[in-house]
Amino acid sequence: MNVFIAGLSTETNSFSPLPTGNLGFAEGPVYHGDATRHELQYATAPLHIWRKSAEERGWSVTESLSAHAQPAGPTVRAVYEAFRDEILSDLRAAGAVDIILFALHGAMMADGYEDCEGDLIAHCRAIAPDAVIGGLLDPHCHLTQQMLDAATLLVAFKEYPHVDVPERAADLFRLAAETAGGHINPVMRDYDCRMIIAMPTPSGPMRDFVDAMSQREGEHGILSLSIGHGFPWGDHPRTGTRALAICDGDSGQAETVARELGQGLYELRHELHRDIPDIARALEMAEAEPSGPVILADMSDNAGGGAPSDATFLLRAILDRGLTSVATGIFWDPVAVRICREAGEGATLPLRLGGKCGPMSGDPLDLTVTVRKCASDLTQRFGRLPAPLGETVWIETDGVDIVLNDNRSQTFHPEAFEKLGIDLSERRIVCVKSSNHYQAGFNPIAARVIPVATPGALVPDFANIPYQRRRRDYWPAVEDPFA
Repeated sequence: MNVFIAGLSTETNSFSPLPTGNLGFAEGPVYHGDATRHELQYATAPLHIWRKSAEERGWSVTESLSAHAQPAGPTVRAVYEAFRDEILSDLRAAGAVDIILFALHGAMMADGYEDCEGDLIAHCRAIAPDAVIGGLLDPHCHLTQQMLDAATLLVAFKEYPHVDVPERAADLFRLAAETAGGHINPVMRDYDCRMIIAMPTPSGPMRDFVDAMSQREGEHGILSLSIGHGFPWGDHPRTGTRALAICDGDSGQAETVARELGQGLYELRHELHRDIPDIARALEMAEAEPSGPVILADMSDNAGGGAPSDATFLLRAILDRGLTSVATGIFWDPVAVRICREAGEGATLPLRLGGKCGPMSGDPLDLTVTVRKCASDLTQRFGRLPAPLGETVWIETDGVDIVLNDNRSQTFHPEAFEKLGIDLSERRIVCVKSSNHYQAGFNPIAARVIPVATPGALVPDFANIPYQRRRRDYWPAVEDPFA
């Protein structure tokens, strides 16, 4: 067997002020056919797994581009086209291939392209009409018809936080190998659940739903089941939750199973919907807790959803209240990072922090800070996989510890603080710039977790996201979207 592997992904926030271009991908970083010769990271883990799995079988592997950028606004057209064309050129040069595997996202848009993944897969299908083409997707995908038509297999991570990337990459390889070997004949069907909400999986009804869904795989011809949660802040006609079923040779069964799965999830919508307090109420709740640390999630300034990660709204409220024993981060502020590194550890200086990217970032804060620690090349865990932090700085002002970096990233794990020397067990409040992925790392240490509806690029008011292209025929925008 000849296997072709590549990765191209970002998540497009239609309301973000940040374009996605070469510099954003360079922080990924970008590998031109040699990602698996470098240290395994979150973005490149699928390629490592696929190469190892193929070579264990004695199969040949052609490795192409690996390019992944933090979510932001639409990708610059020329950047997307250059990456796509590099993959297509490598595929043509590879000759006859049996299996093509892609590490994708599923919600990538570029100027002139509303469905980058569908466009890429369709071009590959034209080059290799008989190949098995598999796409590994983030559940926050749009799951377009073009993707479903052109791919042989689409498998999404089941967990949110996405801590199951290695397992799902292995699933996709196994299914692709069995298909190429003639042992199965996968048929895909999806079902529109007509809902847009956040559905974290660590606990509650979503935990039970995912466990039950996983148990059905492998039974009675059911090959794979996925839920595409959808990415609410991507303004796309297919934005929203979809159930996906892959069955062995039976399109009717796949359609029935997808409908059953999707309707079952829709019935849970009211249980899944969360009350998310605003800043004032969240801080009152945190102060009322008898012990810490209380984790406050700055949901709307989540770099992992396309926000700048430099918003000051929550930190300003904390300082205005005079709260102490607080740790907060990660603030993306390359200018402030450079100033602090120039001043050096132990220096006290005036510093303008955050609020640099536009109105959704708030106003900058003018603080007097002490530089406690500067570090290079740190990582934080996302599940079991490392994610880079770049240049990282710990500053302190009036009993508040603030973590800054120059490589825009959401806060996944306590390591983002602890590797700098901040002991979170000694802090009453810990604020993390993340919507849900923080839960895997922070829930185990938390006295209480409070998501906060802060202003920003990802305001969790799903009924009122100002779509231009997505119809308002979904819950909770309307009470009964199936009427």
